[in-house]
Amino acid sequence: MHVVDVIEIVGALTVLVAFAAAQAGRLEQKTLSYQLLNLIGSAVLAVIAAVESSWGFLLLEGSWAVVSLMGLLSLLKTVKPITAG
Repeated sequence: MHVVDVIEIVGALTVLVAFAAAQAGRLEQKTLSYQLLNLIGSAVLAVIAAVESSWGFLLLEGSWAVVSLMGLLSLLKTVKPITAG
């Protein structure tokens, strides 16, 4: 097994853990942790797909990463900054 295979498996497990936890009711989808797990895992897989010229896989994982990033940014907009006062 090559290093890229290990990285690819870790990326896939990251996405799958988030999905399985959400399906089991242990992790809400509109949370920073869910969005981060999806973004990190799908971005890793998208980079590997791009390097290996796997265009269908790149489309899937690249889209997943973009959607996760949009969800993360949306959540970050709703976080109120802590002010001294």
